[in-house]
Amino acid sequence: MGSHIPQPRHIVIIGGGVIGTTTAYYLTRHPAFNPSIHHITLLEATSVGAAASGKAGGLLGLWAYPTCLVPLSYRLHAELATEHGGAQRWGYRTLECGQLTATVKEGGHPAQSPTARTRKRNSSGLPKQDVQDDWQKLPKQDAAASALLRPSVLPEDLDWINASLVREYAEMGLPGFTETAQVHPYQFTTSMAALARERGAEIRVNTKVTCIGLNKSGTAVSSVEYLDRAINETRTLRGVTDVVVAAGPWTGRLWPRARVEGLRAHSVVFTADVSPYAVFTDISLPNDWVPAHRAARGEKRKHRGNVDPEIYARPGGEVYACGEPDSKIPLPETADQVECDESQCDDLISYIGTVSPVLRSAAIAAKQACYLPRHMRFGKESVPLIGGTSVGRLWIASGHTCWGIQNGPATGKLMSEFIFEGEAKSADIAELDPKRFKV
Repeated sequence: MGSHIPQPRHIVIIGGGVIGTTTAYYLTRHPAFNPSIHHITLLEATSVGAAASGKAGGLLGLWAYPTCLVPLSYRLHAELATEHGGAQRWGYRTLECGQLTATVKEGGHPAQSPTARTRKRNSSGLPKQDVQDDWQKLPKQDAAASALLRPSVLPEDLDWINASLVREYAEMGLPGFTETAQVHPYQFTTSMAALARERGAEIRVNTKVTCIGLNKSGTAVSSVEYLDRAINETRTLRGVTDVVVAAGPWTGRLWPRARVEGLRAHSVVFTADVSPYAVFTDISLPNDWVPAHRAARGEKRKHRGNVDPEIYARPGGEVYACGEPDSKIPLPETADQVECDESQCDDLISYIGTVSPVLRSAAIAAKQACYLPRHMRFGKESVPLIGGTSVGRLWIASGHTCWGIQNGPATGKLMSEFIFEGEAKSADIAELDPKRFKV
């Protein structure tokens, strides 16, 4: 009988991104949650949604990965939107999704400046200061998602793409598997935080966690130390019963055994009101094509002939686009210290402008960068980590790469089940168990 008596809990969530805020939300909605004996504290080093959760694309897809998590999370997104007015509050809507292949012909590009052609060459045979890293692909579509594409004609209302350049178009065309929707990620993340706060969760911003304290035997969590950045003082939360590390790319800094690290990705937001499509691209460029801003500086840009930016129309007259990731700048201490390389954003704008006259002439509302959290094993990206670790009541919910917004609700709901019921009930996510990876 005694085991059924509710026990006091002090649950600390580290991270104010989509995973941390949805975890707080679902903890406060769990049937076992009792605000008189259960205290939830979310600690965020900067502000809610300041990192990738505020700068992501916000795409939701039944074709996302991992498949053990996606169907539950896609359904929960729809339920959250219905319950809380998500269409108005965070831009939830369904939309069409497709992939196009386009060719930019010779002569349809900015000419290289004479200085770019005649600058002195170094020992490698390349012009000095001309060498740029190769364009790298974001990991949004895996092989399984690509297999769901069906050849189609370019939709008539996809009129913000120059149809004369498009060689092929394929749509996500397998009903029951390819439904696609979206949210505005910053609005969704901050709404989840606000809804959790309404039910009793305490959210502290500008609180950078510096140490997760364990009991004397090292077998369970007992405290969390953090720096209050507003007053530059270190504080300690004691009597902690559960710690959920949902710190995105900073997870590996707090708990190195998790092996979660960051990969920087740039994005831009256009001011444009266009038809609701999420478009994956494969754009072939002439070998000597150079973005105008680089040509003006006498630079070149290596693109291997193809680039593949992703473009998502959003409600409210904006279009989000993301491009290549890079590992040039190490992950900073906090999200407010992330450096944005404007040249990479300008590259992205230039590439998209080759196939979209509408976006080429649109105003730019934002140029930004964030770090995607990746769980790495043997030098390769692995599945996200969701569940308990080898340390009692220390939980990990991180490593979601580019699908954090999509998989946030399922992760939050499952974390609430782990904490209050001891196991995941809503989905079988054994393959994501941190203990499988000796975390």
